[in-house]
Amino acid sequence: MLFGLDGVEIGLIIVFLCLFGGILSGFPVAFAIGGAGVISFGIIAALDSAGLLIHQAIDTSSEAYNTLVGSGVRPETISVFRYPDLPRIGQSVFPLGWETALDRNVSFIVNRINERVLAGQSIETLLAVLMFVLMGITLERSKIANDLLTTMARVFGPLPGGLAVSVVVVGAFLAASTGIVGATVVTMGLLSLPTMLRNNYSPEIATGVIAASGTLGQIIPPSIVIVLLGTLAGDLYSAAQETRAQEAGCSDALTYLGEPAVVSVGTLFQAALLPGILLALLYALYAFGYALFNPKRAPAVELGGSGGEAITRGEAFTWYLGVPVALIAGMMLLSQMHIIGSQSLQVDSYTDRGEAAELRTNVGEQCKAAMIELHGQEAWDAAVAQQQAIDESGGLEESHRLSPEEIAELVAEKEANAAPIGTGVAMIFLLLALVLTVARGVRPSATPVPLLIGALGIVLGLLADILLIAPSTSSGLSLVILAIPLGMALYGCSHAVGRLAQNELIRVVFPPLVLIVAVLGSILGGITNPTPAAALGAGGAIMLAAYRRLRDLDRSGMVIIWSTFAIGVAILLGVNFDLRINQEDVPFESWLAFIGAYAAYLYAAFGLLYSCWVLLSGGILTPVVRETAKVTSMVFTILIGSQLLNLVVISFGGEHYIQQFLKSFDNEYTVFLIVMLVLFILGFVLDFLEIIYIVIPIVGPVIYGGTFDPKWVTIMIAVNLQTSFLTPPFGFALFYLRGVAPKEVTTGHIYRGVAPFVLIQVVGLAILWLFPAIVTIVPALVGS
Repeated sequence: MLFGLDGVEIGLIIVFLCLFGGILSGFPVAFAIGGAGVISFGIIAALDSAGLLIHQAIDTSSEAYNTLVGSGVRPETISVFRYPDLPRIGQSVFPLGWETALDRNVSFIVNRINERVLAGQSIETLLAVLMFVLMGITLERSKIANDLLTTMARVFGPLPGGLAVSVVVVGAFLAASTGIVGATVVTMGLLSLPTMLRNNYSPEIATGVIAASGTLGQIIPPSIVIVLLGTLAGDLYSAAQETRAQEAGCSDALTYLGEPAVVSVGTLFQAALLPGILLALLYALYAFGYALFNPKRAPAVELGGSGGEAITRGEAFTWYLGVPVALIAGMMLLSQMHIIGSQSLQVDSYTDRGEAAELRTNVGEQCKAAMIELHGQEAWDAAVAQQQAIDESGGLEESHRLSPEEIAELVAEKEANAAPIGTGVAMIFLLLALVLTVARGVRPSATPVPLLIGALGIVLGLLADILLIAPSTSSGLSLVILAIPLGMALYGCSHAVGRLAQNELIRVVFPPLVLIVAVLGSILGGITNPTPAAALGAGGAIMLAAYRRLRDLDRSGMVIIWSTFAIGVAILLGVNFDLRINQEDVPFESWLAFIGAYAAYLYAAFGLLYSCWVLLSGGILTPVVRETAKVTSMVFTILIGSQLLNLVVISFGGEHYIQQFLKSFDNEYTVFLIVMLVLFILGFVLDFLEIIYIVIPIVGPVIYGGTFDPKWVTIMIAVNLQTSFLTPPFGFALFYLRGVAPKEVTTGHIYRGVAPFVLIQVVGLAILWLFPAIVTIVPALVGS
């Protein structure tokens, strides 16, 4: 053996050195990865041909090996790490020759590129990367961060460490609206860092909080890291659980687990929400605590008022907190009392299929023992009892078509049990009431008459829904009944919007907040998957940037505003009316609703095209599209190059060797802790993309093949990868900040500044390790 090392170990060292050298060479990383794979394969093939790389494999023909297998130990669990005393035999790292390995690599790389880049199941999800990048770069060019930083600094500045806290708040806000780390760090570095230094903030706390807050876009959804990691994790988890089920003696993962072995990007977005907020809170608490103990290094700063009328503390509490909380709590209470609820009369044409047992019980003895070990004897006995009851009743009840009389009976039953107020009507009027309430708090000295008219309209609308609108009332008639109350409410809200626009905080925060709610709400609420939501976000970002551009030019942006309303009108008409006009008998109101929705759609499309023209004529759209193409091309080129490098590692047995090492530990937590430590260390020298596409496919079959919740595993990895942006010497956030920092801020200041935040990341990981419910609670609530 060369240097006393196994041939596979030397091969892994060669691959790492080639990869590290390629990155340090200054050559584009996307191409350096593929080049490292080609060069490392050539070196390993040359050494193998010279007989210098010898792999010490277990001698499967030995008596000791056969005795071990005969005792019941599965062959796939036998490795040199778990049974080091077994006889070994020296063999080449390329048993069939490097020519055969090269031929296989070439054929595999074509298949993998086709599956994962060009036409695989994950390609639709990967399209979300393009849309989210376009959304983020567009918002960054629209100068939304400038307004947010200025406004939040005025709000939090008077607090100890207020400027640092404002940077964290803006970082979290931009993370939820853009998700682009480089753009966020550069923007905040250009705008906030000089202001913080002028106000006697220490360079360490200033640079540290800017760099750390900029990386929140990697964990707070919509996150490109989660999109890329999620598409990979879904495949790894499904394959690993299938292997685990077959090793347990079961036919498939569905039988063994009792549920499908799937994890989607949308579910991971839900899981990442609370961890992202947790990290932002930890950053803000550190900044606030640092200021309390070092008031001279992070002083409170008064940057002027936030605009609008001065109000008392009591008025602020009443209209900004008290009344809104009372309205929301009242709606929740009425929902619990079934006064507000669904009024849908939709009935399936077929009966429900009978419920099967929670677990499949017609399995072999080996699978039965494994399922009892996994689920517990009580769950198995309950499943057996359920299956026995099903068999005694004649088997699983099949679904059958309902007769018209049965359907009419079910509709009548649903109408009798329907809530007096529909959920949709209640939600619309609640939103209008919140607008009126906040507007009252913005200008309490102004006349309340328009707001009271709006409030009266809301009350009349709710009474009309209770007294005049039944669940069977047509949508057209319901709209006519609600027209006057809704008109009164909209009249009050039109005055309210004028007052809200006079408050700088609301004026700056509201537009991107609407975009965030639209994008994240559609994903987290399970309305759509990340790709259409990303397209919605990209279109919204273009319209928002165009509106901002028109404001800078003192031109009217009403076309864009009305286009936004047109989108809402189209959605409301689509939800409340049957727009299927290709049926035989189409009511007149459906034709009117279809014409209205189609007109709204055309106007919204015109508004989007007009926004593109505004940005194109202003010289904004061209660099946005160019930068989007560059970033997206980099991501997919790294994906292709990493597949090549990964296949090289597989070809000489490196992947199998690493997986055997990890499987030699009996404790799952030990294995996962080792993987997390390796990822943390690699974060010092590798970017998150290289780690995702090179390291995760190697260790994924092990960490996703156990009993851990795949959502928890993936989010833990994502938070760990976020640290790679902060760890010297190759943390990208440090490079971005170094490029825009003033001369008096040294690299040492930046390194010392991020050190506490790297520790905070570790603390955040420890909290998620000890309390995994932080990750799993939101998907569980949304799912239920």
